Amino acid sequence: MSSPEVALLVHCLLCPQISPVVELNVGGEVYTTTVGTLRKLPGSKLADMFSSSAKACTDAEGRFFIDRAGTYFGAILEYLRSGQLPTQHIPEVYREAQFYEIKPLVKLLEDMPQIFGEQVARKQFLLRVPGYSENLELMVRLARAEALAARCSNVLVCAMRTEEDAAHCAESLRVLEADKRLAVKFGPWKAAPAIRDLLDSVRMDIEAQGYQVAYEHCSKKTFQPKSGACEYFYTFRFTWW
Repeated sequence: MSSPEVALLVHCLLCPQISPVVELNVGGEVYTTTVGTLRKLPGSKLADMFSSSAKACTDAEGRFFIDRAGTYFGAILEYLRSGQLPTQHIPEVYREAQFYEIKPLVKLLEDMPQIFGEQVARKQFLLRVPGYSENLELMVRLARAEALAARCSNVLVCAMRTEEDAAHCAESLRVLEADKRLAVKFGPWKAAPAIRDLLDSVRMDIEAQGYQVAYEHCSKKTFQPKSGACEYFYTFRFTWW
């Protein structure tokens, strides 16, 4: 950016009634907008970036550079310009709105079904499942440990929704432990969703990490030890190739 352009921008930043056109390079994506648009919401990261005291970072062409993937930045600009909400890629735009701290947009997106269902319903349920995140990590570690020269890895999961379920599973878990067979235990939890809902969430969250995984119920014919508790045990199969 040339010296006259820098001087003009500084002048416009100090004089809010003037809003110059600026070019932004957001992670390699080029956008054209005005300083007024970027400063529309005081307290947001964009407003702070383009305040009179901010130190602007520019690329080789003199465009203001933001070191962030720019794929969904257009949706942020459209909201700042006209209040328009996105109709596609809602979760991705939601993450960008959070990053740039566009609080009104964040709130509006949280009311949309895609975000409401994930943030308010599913994630709030999973917060009520003790050790959920740690168990996901354990499942992945176990599967990777068995992956050497194998196409698939199997991980045994015990899902217990209630304290009564846990009591039914206690003996089977003791036998498995004595046989040095590990079952990853989920539950009990105090929430409405059933065991199948928990298992679907486990599959979804593991797939989100890039793994190919499916699960099936352990039948009485294949489950050892033989007991009535087999209904609470499931096999998660990781497929590597």
